[in-house]
Amino acid sequence: MSKKTLLAAAGLVTAATLALSACGSSDDSSQPVTEVSTEAGANKAATVLDKPFEKPDLVLTDTHGKKFDLRERTQGKPTLIYFGYTHCPDVCPLTMSNIAVAKKSLPKAEQDKLQVVFVTTDPDRDTPAVLGKWLKAQDPDFIGLTGDFATIQGGARTMGISIEPTQKDKNGKLVSMHGTQVIAFSPKTNGGYVLYGEDATVDDYTKDLPKIIEGAKP
Repeated sequence: MSKKTLLAAAGLVTAATLALSACGSSDDSSQPVTEVSTEAGANKAATVLDKPFEKPDLVLTDTHGKKFDLRERTQGKPTLIYFGYTHCPDVCPLTMSNIAVAKKSLPKAEQDKLQVVFVTTDPDRDTPAVLGKWLKAQDPDFIGLTGDFATIQGGARTMGISIEPTQKDKNGKLVSMHGTQVIAFSPKTNGGYVLYGEDATVDDYTKDLPKIIEGAKP
């Protein structure tokens, strides 16, 4: 096993908080780092975490306006979790599209097992209806969740992902600063044991999803 480092910002959990992005902006290289493991010489998109994240204890609202208990509803299921927002111009739609395309390559039985959860970082604009319409264009089976920002922010922080309230940039455009990592949770342990950065491609997910569904290391 070789070691590589991920840029991280300080958080309130033992694992450092992963780098922020405004859907494509650069991160702060002066922040502390956290060590994770990956197979030597493989040049993989997947980063296998030494210490898996616990699944966030989040109870939010789904695209049908109903309560959704994340831990309860994804218990024992292979689950990908991503924090982003529907007005994102680049990284968020690309990430969801890559996962959607890769998922379609799976046998139907495996597609049915995989849970893909998109949690908004911009709940004021991402209502259940807005989330539902946006995700339907990606994959109608993707789960969209919204709710109180502080609750969402706290849940993201438990996985080392930092998000900030939506604010105007220098051009007056509303943007949401958030970590752009996808975290895969094992159906065997319910731990978040694999991390993907925003550079993960369709091919990366296509290759790895069958193993994620089994709870194996990609």
